[in-house]
Amino acid sequence: MILLSDPRVAAVPTEDDGDPLVDVRDVPELRLDARAADPGGAYARLRAEVVSRLADAQRKLPDGLQLLVVEGYRPYATQQAIFTRYRDELRRLHPSWPAGRLLVETSKFVSPVEVAPHSTGGAVDLTLCTPEGVELDMGTPIDATPVECDDACFTGARNISAAAVENRRLLVDALSAVGLVNYPTEWWHWSYGDRYWALITRASYAPYAPV
Repeated sequence: MILLSDPRVAAVPTEDDGDPLVDVRDVPELRLDARAADPGGAYARLRAEVVSRLADAQRKLPDGLQLLVVEGYRPYATQQAIFTRYRDELRRLHPSWPAGRLLVETSKFVSPVEVAPHSTGGAVDLTLCTPEGVELDMGTPIDATPVECDDACFTGARNISAAAVENRRLLVDALSAVGLVNYPTEWWHWSYGDRYWALITRASYAPYAPV
């Protein structure tokens, strides 16, 4: 399992291709949830190519299922605040952990800001729902931390119901088919074009730099 704290992620070069941010609120093919809404609407924005690929993934799902987009672009300051908050929480729970261990454990839930996929506009947190907006059982809520759910948030976890395992498989199949990659400690987190995506797909560079 490669984590975002791995030095190989930061070593990937970036050459931003200028792909613009698109407001998902203006994309009728995709459903957007407002739980992560911010005053500036950053949560609703994604790179145009990512939006196109999500629309393609939507068409690959079985009838009666939809993608439910929860959060896309995340500004640097927001990413830094989330990282710091979770790192400090882990430090309180495990005061004996050295700095290296603390970084690794923190990165299982939130990326260090230097390599954060969300800050490129290429990452999306999402789940599955019915046409009426009822979310499927995915085993844990979005943003469940490894500590609070005994690692059930890991995409390949088996300490979840059989229905949740199957629903995760449907999500994985649809999004993998359109070229997105999953962060394995978070079943809901997928990305394209960022450094993590480039490392996993063995691309020579990341076409999306932080916005």
